[in-house]
Amino acid sequence: MFGIHDLSLFILSGLLLNVLPGPDSLFIVSRSLAHGWRAGCVAALGIGSGVIVHVLAAAFGLSALLATSATAFTVIKMAGAAYLLYLGVMALRSRAAATDSQPLVANQAGVPAVSLSRLFVQGWLTNVLNPKVALFFLAFVPQFIDPASAHKALAFVLLGMIFNLNGTLWCLLLALGSGLLGRKVRLAQSWVQRLNRLVGVLFVGLGVRLALSAR
Repeated sequence: MFGIHDLSLFILSGLLLNVLPGPDSLFIVSRSLAHGWRAGCVAALGIGSGVIVHVLAAAFGLSALLATSATAFTVIKMAGAAYLLYLGVMALRSRAAATDSQPLVANQAGVPAVSLSRLFVQGWLTNVLNPKVALFFLAFVPQFIDPASAHKALAFVLLGMIFNLNGTLWCLLLALGSGLLGRKVRLAQSWVQRLNRLVGVLFVGLGVRLALSAR
């Protein structure tokens, strides 16, 4: 259909790629452990929405600009690196967050609230501002589309949405599992603070790595 071939191989490869840990998984797990499974699920949906941007951009040729223009790639890369560094610094500066049955709207004394909309936007930006994701779709998806197909863009969007659906389902499971684990363990605030610091260090490291990465 639409020139798509080896669909089962595409789905299997996509699932294997989705389970590999990366900035998205780290963001989801950290939000679920710190604020509960709802926070992780919202972050996962934000990330999934960001993937849609990359899929559409790659399908209609915008991602080709990142592959051919060093300037465009550098601008997006530095914006993504700056945002990861910002998230890392905020995590390092944040106080312990609740992990019990009051994950978002209610807080323990002295603990700042975290809104669902903010978590969604953070997840979206974490994904959208990573040019490596755009180039991944540009390199991976065309391998499963017949070069002679008259509907390459439509086939690309379809495959991208399948990949994103599977990835979002995995991310939601990751959020639920991490949230339930955090609730079962009921981390003390001191341990949540240590988790925030670990996440902060990791995000700073990811930001530096992205800033230094080659096109």
